[in-house]
Amino acid sequence: MKEGGAEMLTEERFAEILRMLGEEKSVTVQELTERLATSESTIRRDLTALAEKGLLVKVHGGATALEMDYTTKDVEITSRMTQNVDEKSLIGKYAASLIEKEDFVYLDSGSSIAQMLKYMTGSGAVFVTNGIAHAQSLTKKGITVYLVGGMFKGATDAVIGSQAVEDLKKYNFTKGFFGTNGVDKKHGFTTPDPAEAMIKKAAMERCRTCYILADSSKIGQIAPVTFAKFDQAKLITTELTDKDLKKEKNIVEVKA
Repeated sequence: MKEGGAEMLTEERFAEILRMLGEEKSVTVQELTERLATSESTIRRDLTALAEKGLLVKVHGGATALEMDYTTKDVEITSRMTQNVDEKSLIGKYAASLIEKEDFVYLDSGSSIAQMLKYMTGSGAVFVTNGIAHAQSLTKKGITVYLVGGMFKGATDAVIGSQAVEDLKKYNFTKGFFGTNGVDKKHGFTTPDPAEAMIKKAAMERCRTCYILADSSKIGQIAPVTFAKFDQAKLITTELTDKDLKKEKNIVEVKA
C-alpha cells in the first residue's frame, strides 16, 4: 500500500507485478497480495489482464515471466545520454528537420529528445516541454519555451504527476516528439513508470501528429506500461532488422 494508506492504481500494480517477475521469474498470488497490500481477487484480475495482454503466463496460484526482453527500471538520464549517441544524433537531426515556423510543439523529456535539441534553430516555432534540461537548452538558443508544472523526477529530469497532466489539457499541439523505453508491434510504446506513461499519453492526446524517437536498442523491448499503441505515432529510428516492422507505413528509417 502506498504511503498514507492510498491504494495503488491499477497501472502501478501492473508495473510492480512485472518488475517482480523480471527479478524473480515467478510470483504467487499470496506474495503479490502481501507485497501490494490488496485483495486476492484484485491480484487474480490483474494477472488475468496482464496475461491477456501477453505480458506474463498465468499459472495455478500465480504467474511466471515470459521469455521476452523486458526493461523494468528507469536508467538515470546521465547514463542514457552516453548510450547509442551516434544513432540518437541521426534520429534527432531528422526529427528537428520536421519542425516548421508556425508549429506549436511538445517535447517529451529524455535523451533522444536531447540529441534533437542540438539541431534546433530559432525557426519561430514555440515549444512546451516537461524536461527541465530541454527548457534550459531551448532558452539558451533564444527559442520560446513553456515548462509544464508538476512534480520533478530527478532520475529522468522530468516533470510528472497529476498537475502536469492537468496542465497539458489546455494545449493544442501541431506536433509532439516522444522518447520510449520499448518498441513492440503488439505491446506498442512502453515505459517502466506509470507516472511517466500518464504524462506521455496525456501529451499525445493533445498533438495533431506524434513522433516517437527510438534507437535500435529499444526495438523489441517491452517495459511494464504501454502509453501508446504502435499505430498511434510515427516511429523515427535507424536501420531496422525486423522484417515485420519494415512493412509498417508509420516508420521512418534514418540512415547515415
